[in-house]
Amino acid sequence: MRLKDKVALITGGGRGIGREIALFFAKEGADIAICDVNIESAEDTAREVEKTGRKAAGFKADVTSFASAEDLVNKTLDKFNKIDILVNNAGITRDGLMLRMSEADWDAVINVNLKGTFNASKVVSKIMVKQRQGKIVNIASIIGLIGNIGQANYAASKAGIIGLTKSMAKELALRNICVNAVAPGFIQTDMTAKLPEDVKERMLKSIPLGKFGTALDVAKTCLFLASGESDYITGQVIVVDGGMVM
Repeated sequence: MRLKDKVALITGGGRGIGREIALFFAKEGADIAICDVNIESAEDTAREVEKTGRKAAGFKADVTSFASAEDLVNKTLDKFNKIDILVNNAGITRDGLMLRMSEADWDAVINVNLKGTFNASKVVSKIMVKQRQGKIVNIASIIGLIGNIGQANYAASKAGIIGLTKSMAKELALRNICVNAVAPGFIQTDMTAKLPEDVKERMLKSIPLGKFGTALDVAKTCLFLASGESDYITGQVIVVDGGMVM
């Protein structure tokens, strides 16, 4: 029960990695607030969390809007009275070669992935500063470290999250708030399932451990960063990729 009686807010928690983080944190004793643009998905995750015996709530929120992020945090506080952990997981892709990428696809990815992380972090950090404690975990990507063909927008957003993580860590450290990032590699999710088989085969050959990661692999790393076991770790990027970019 490494998160006993903690309250965790997880953005993009309706499915995939966010859902797995929510369920894993609940099993470790945390009460969970889940937000997603799809309220049905958020509420479904909340119901699954409640089956573990923990409190949960699903909220609809658009993290690209600062006002929506504020509303989300206020609703979370109304329900749970505090926020100990924030996991910025909400993210999208709009892949395409840079020369063909539309401005709309660039803006959409930057707004959700990077601006969304900023918005949620800014609002929640004010609460954590008053509490003089907190853990913020940002979901980045190895693509933010190495780039990728057809993902200029996604790579830029995730590289931005890494820079944001380090700056936030320095700003918030004196208030006992740790800020770290997790950079997953090729993780089996609905998003990656859409990739062509030849792309998956090529990626698999580049992974020393010889297998794709799971959402649980990411959740386990997030748990470590959200728990007391990482109290002297901040400003770090932990890569979860089976050795792909070591």
